[in-house]
Amino acid sequence: MRDVRVVLIGGTSHAGKSTAARAVADRLGFECRTTDRLARHPGRPWRTPVWEVPPHVAEHYRSLTVDELTDSVLGHYRRLWPRIEELVAAHAAVDGGRGGLVLEGSALWPAEVAALTAPNTAAVWLTADEEVISARMRAESGYDALADGERRLVDAFLARTLRYQALMLDRLAEPGLDRVEVDGRSPEEVADAVLAAVEEQGTVGRPAAGPR
Repeated sequence: MRDVRVVLIGGTSHAGKSTAARAVADRLGFECRTTDRLARHPGRPWRTPVWEVPPHVAEHYRSLTVDELTDSVLGHYRRLWPRIEELVAAHAAVDGGRGGLVLEGSALWPAEVAALTAPNTAAVWLTADEEVISARMRAESGYDALADGERRLVDAFLARTLRYQALMLDRLAEPGLDRVEVDGRSPEEVADAVLAAVEEQGTVGRPAAGPR
């Protein structure tokens, strides 16, 4: 897919999408965007030096089961999809007047992406071992220093994250969509793998030679 104008990078939280997307965008000279900025949904439930967890976000993770949390975020992604589709179409059109785009985010659900008819568009999903995701999330949240109530919020977010990836893997397998395993790879190596997959794709998300 040498004439690619849009590269979609999906995957669960803490799989390395943002880092990979920035690297790929830099190499291609494309704009880099995230689906997280298109609409709000309760995000990561841990504080940072410049941000406190809002009460409604804490209540969201404290009160819902992992199934309810997963249904909630998938419903959010379904509602967001028309905006994503419009954004992809605008950048994919050769005569649209816009430059290339690398778009990353968990909202890039396999079924919707696989049904895209936009030209010059490629898609790759990043996956990671559950232990890698857990370690990254606990390091970022400062898990070991959190109070018990704060840890429970992180635990709920982690459970949703892992459930999302399990469902995503099922949706990738049947149509043979491209994915890159990030475990043991540097960010540069992940970007290399994404670009290699993009180069071989014949239709959105699928290698021209069939499933790997």
